[in-house]
Amino acid sequence: MVCKKCESKLAKVACPEVWKEGSRNAKTGADRKLNENKLLAKKTKSRLAPYERKCRLCKSRVHQDKAHYCQGCAYKKGICAMCGIRILDVSNYKQSAK
Repeated sequence: MVCKKCESKLAKVACPEVWKEGSRNAKTGADRKLNENKLLAKKTKSRLAPYERKCRLCKSRVHQDKAHYCQGCAYKKGICAMCGIRILDVSNYKQSAK
């Protein structure tokens, strides 16, 4: 669960978009190479160790780059996985202990 403010921070997918006019990959420039593997070309530490972050509540691995809470804990608490603000009231929900 991610709030509206944090949706822009979500990671992009590795596969390119379908070719459409106005899409992100529609523009070609001097810095863009054609037929390039984006996962290999990206020079960041997160590619080498993608699951380094841990959840602040349960200490399990987090799959998103900028998230502080895992999806399970964010859903149980009703908070945003990235910034931790309350998204929904889960006081009336019947949730299991898992």
